[in-house]
Amino acid sequence: MPGRDVPGRDVVHAPRRSDGLLVVLIAPDSFKGTLTSVQVAEAIAEGWRRARPADEVTLAPLADGGEGTLEAIAATGAWAWQDAAASDPIGRPVTARWLRSADGARACVELASASGLSRLAPVERDPFGASTRGTGEVLRAMLDAGVGHIVLGIGGSATTDGGRGILEALGAEVRDLPDGGFEIDLSGLDPRLAATELRIACDVTNPLLGERGAAATYGPQKGADPAAVAALDARLARWAGALEDATRHRERDSAGAGAAGGTAFGLLCLADRFRLLELVPGVDLVVEEIGLESLLATADLVITGEGRIDAQTAFGKTALGVARLAQIAGVRCIAVGGGVEPEGVEALARFGATVVPVWEQPVPLEVAMAAGAAPLIECGARIARALDGRLTTPKRKPGSDKVIIHPDFDDPVPEWDPDYMHPGDPMRDLLK
Repeated sequence: MPGRDVPGRDVVHAPRRSDGLLVVLIAPDSFKGTLTSVQVAEAIAEGWRRARPADEVTLAPLADGGEGTLEAIAATGAWAWQDAAASDPIGRPVTARWLRSADGARACVELASASGLSRLAPVERDPFGASTRGTGEVLRAMLDAGVGHIVLGIGGSATTDGGRGILEALGAEVRDLPDGGFEIDLSGLDPRLAATELRIACDVTNPLLGERGAAATYGPQKGADPAAVAALDARLARWAGALEDATRHRERDSAGAGAAGGTAFGLLCLADRFRLLELVPGVDLVVEEIGLESLLATADLVITGEGRIDAQTAFGKTALGVARLAQIAGVRCIAVGGGVEPEGVEALARFGATVVPVWEQPVPLEVAMAAGAAPLIECGARIARALDGRLTTPKRKPGSDKVIIHPDFDDPVPEWDPDYMHPGDPMRDLLK
């Protein structure tokens, strides 16, 4: 496939298919609050097929380990849905879903499936009583099924129990003491843990306690007022003291220990009870589980994207991770964004990726969020038509710092000429 040289990358110069058609890989994250990563991938693919129906298009939607991760992994077709009886955060019986690989050896589950905030109505949120027991019950069901490798996404929790519920479901005995402390007996922990690898998808670095800890950072969204946050932090400190004494592991200050209301802390303390237990960035885990690197090895082009491509993109968001892998594989990368800012464009350009805004014209944020998949379908078709040199890009005013239109602008925007293409615009030779 023809390609323009990008420093630091081996550019693929010919289609991988002998018939000259393209192999296109579509690997976006979700557009938070509007579309899941599966919906985004399907929309871009639909648009691409409208413009170039003969190309080979493969969907590989991504996620960061939070809610939506299971759907993204399942979309590859190599996994089967399983059901487990579990308890929701306030003890009601629910059915939680998890994924099992075709060979039966691996499994993926989201903490939110049983213990998520989405399980509760706002009036049901219980920052003190909400428990992760249901997630532990799902983990136990996986052990019963003979799974030895588990990926656990811990985003979206309703809990601040320091992982107590999970530990109890796996066989620990915890007794509340009159002084507010805890007595912990780990002798009954499930012995099958010793043969189990548990990889925890975690994208935060918060410690367990203090002003950046689990209670202070995430407690308010789970129903805790300032007084409750202080009380929760004090309870977590007592829990940490008891569990660290019982396991002889000090993990309260470990990066990510505060994730999911301290769930990561509780599991980290049990690290030596597992064959392997580690915290891993969520996107990295999903990339591994769906085999993204293998998919890139057979692709001519990868299209990624996320709701906003901005300054945070430079700190390891999904689009940057895909761009980095594409650069290594010598595959051209295009990133689409609902909101696009110069800092995000620059971050991706360092890896040879081109950014395309979903919208050809600036629109208010509420309009963009209400539009559903239609703009992404058109965006996919627009990128495909670029192969014939028909892609249009925005013209900017002289001296304007607006590089690409994004939907939630507040200040004046560049002039727009649908027939104009700046001679130096990277979109001009997108796939030349």
